[in-house]
Amino acid sequence: MSAVPLVGYSSSGSEDESEAAVAGWTRPGPGDCRRGCSPLPREKFPVPDSVLNMFPGTEDQPEDDSAKHGGRVRTFPHERGNWATHVYIPYEAREEFLDLLDVLLPQAQIYMPRLVRMEAFHLSLSQSVVLRHHWILPFVQAVKDRVASSERFLFTANRVKIYTNQEKTRTFVGLEVTSGHAQLLDLVSEVDRVMEEFDLTTFYQDPSFHISLAWCVGDARLQLEGQCLQELQEIVDEFEDSEMVLRVHAEQVRCKSGNKFFSMPLK
Repeated sequence: MSAVPLVGYSSSGSEDESEAAVAGWTRPGPGDCRRGCSPLPREKFPVPDSVLNMFPGTEDQPEDDSAKHGGRVRTFPHERGNWATHVYIPYEAREEFLDLLDVLLPQAQIYMPRLVRMEAFHLSLSQSVVLRHHWILPFVQAVKDRVASSERFLFTANRVKIYTNQEKTRTFVGLEVTSGHAQLLDLVSEVDRVMEEFDLTTFYQDPSFHISLAWCVGDARLQLEGQCLQELQEIVDEFEDSEMVLRVHAEQVRCKSGNKFFSMPLK
């Protein structure tokens, strides 16, 4: 983001005179004022309400309308210059994975019709934290340096589990990791060190690593756990080649800050 000067200065005398004329007064000539006299003060007029109403929200905080985000509610308020930041392992869904999801989601929607498919899939290595804009690049470089020596690995996510966010404002249907847990903990340890350096919140003490498949607004655990969860797990277990389909190659760590993405390949 480039800095835009708030005030422009000009060496042109004609521009100064034009500005004075617009304000309703003229520059005094050599004989118009004796030495020591003060120029007439400028009178400031209030801006009409009709003009102010043309620019709503320019002084206040940006409007945070959850209806524009599928009903989602921010976990922290939006402030100008603050960037929501998240570190994770991306998962590029293959055709077989999407075929499985095409069977799972309609079954889950019988119990919770509001469920919608995730737009992208990932496994979190950090909580969502707030960074000031000027800290984004140093933060990303620190994460890159920390994970640079970590090797690529495989993990499996094949256990259906229901999750909510901390505020219980959203519910997720996810696939929990059943192998590769140790390598994921190692990566979290490196990311946590960076979080501590920047005085940010570290990851959960006993994380349940998972890939979210679908989500809905509100706390829907009552509807989705129990019978629904059992039926979803049976679909996964009986899906053809599910063991191979749900085996994930961890080849890179990615950081999303605001609308910016940074990829850091593993060794």
